[in-house]
Amino acid sequence: MPTASPGFVPGGVFDIAPTASGALDGLRFAVKDLIDVAGRVTGGGNPDWASLRPPVADHAPVVARLLAAGARLVGKTITDELAFSLEGENAHYGTPPNPRCPGRLPGGSSSGSASVVAAGLADFALGTDTGGSVRVPASFCGLYGYRPSHGRIPLDGVLPFAPSYDTVGLLAPDAAILAAAGRLLLGNAGITATPIRRLFWAQDAYALLPPAIAAALPKYGEATSVYEGQEAVLLEAYRVLQGADIKASLGSLISSVRPRFGPAIAPRFADALAIGDAQAAEYRPLRLAFAARLRAMLPPGTALLLPSAPGPALTLNSPADAIADFYRKALTLCCVAGHAGLPAISLPLATWQDCPLGLSILAGPGQDEALLDFALHGF
Repeated sequence: MPTASPGFVPGGVFDIAPTASGALDGLRFAVKDLIDVAGRVTGGGNPDWASLRPPVADHAPVVARLLAAGARLVGKTITDELAFSLEGENAHYGTPPNPRCPGRLPGGSSSGSASVVAAGLADFALGTDTGGSVRVPASFCGLYGYRPSHGRIPLDGVLPFAPSYDTVGLLAPDAAILAAAGRLLLGNAGITATPIRRLFWAQDAYALLPPAIAAALPKYGEATSVYEGQEAVLLEAYRVLQGADIKASLGSLISSVRPRFGPAIAPRFADALAIGDAQAAEYRPLRLAFAARLRAMLPPGTALLLPSAPGPALTLNSPADAIADFYRKALTLCCVAGHAGLPAISLPLATWQDCPLGLSILAGPGQDEALLDFALHGF
């Protein structure tokens, strides 16, 4: 069933006035349909799921903070089903358009949020980012996309997916709006951050891209390696540990609700629900060791550059082998921040064949304000 307004869930265009005046006066925002809006159903991108859930009583704290800062809420946006996707398709509500690269996917799972911001229907939007679901749509749609440090922005009132990786993030058309909304959500508008003065670029991350596309992305600072030859095992660790989180947070609900998932999504949940405790236990030490090494690389004032996605937006109806290759590379890139709980911002710094390419900048945990300042001012 197509949505009546591209990017928004059916019936999801509405108007909620700000509750006070503040730093975001005059700005309009939209909210991914995993995040609670008072009086609305949090549908998770699946009509069976939505049909069994009552309207929620209260706004999620992230929504309430934005309204209290003067922003106006203009609607709820399509998400890939329960956030389990990076390409931006939804078998039930349709695929939101990519205004910056027509005929291509918008990226998921914050697909609708990216689409409405890129189309100018909202000045910024809330999304969620577990394995890249803000950064990939930002890259595909030529936006700024912010994933906070894990735990810095509250997840109350947000449908859980893989809680040890989940974050609430932002999509914006420019760095000024991103910084204003980001600092507001962090709750420390006056904090003084250690400025980022030293950059590294991850040569093994750039090597995941075709050479011509990698060459289109800028490389600043000193070359380094982030994976140390462990690309495949870190990707498998992400698959297993994310799946174990999904099983713990959603498994019983999926078993009781039995929502009809789209053909691309159903096997992903089946795989996640089949993961055993022993598998997860095997990979947790690897995650901890990788996180410790990466955090040691990124003291205050230091940041790491790597591609936000393995290339420009996928074409509509991409073949299965192209989708599989995209997932392998995209999750290998995006799991770096996820495994270590790091903040990241995707910057729209390049294009390839007239389609946007994003470059992500990662900092140490808690260095969110420094990243926002860097996105706004540079060195």
